[in-house]
Amino acid sequence: MLILSELLTNAARHARVSQGREIETLYARRSGGGLRIEVHDASDQLPEQRTGDVESAGGRGLVIVEALADEWGVSERNGPGKLVWAHLSLPERGGQGLGRG
Repeated sequence: MLILSELLTNAARHARVSQGREIETLYARRSGGGLRIEVHDASDQLPEQRTGDVESAGGRGLVIVEALADEWGVSERNGPGKLVWAHLSLPERGGQGLGRG
């Protein structure tokens, strides 16, 4: 799950919070066969999508999320901080999936 990895990396690198404030992930199947991934953190700092320089080692995480997810965004949450979410479509059961030939 590259999207989860990118969202977690952003939270770990940029969400500067006090000791004891963890990062939390949640998954939920949506009606209609989709999946919602949420990464919660206690920082109010909003993620910024940057255009990475070709020579730059970073700055492409949200560009990757944008390319792979059907949609993504930032929402308020109960308590301090924010949640960053991404929605993905899932293939219908019975259709061709990974590993089928």
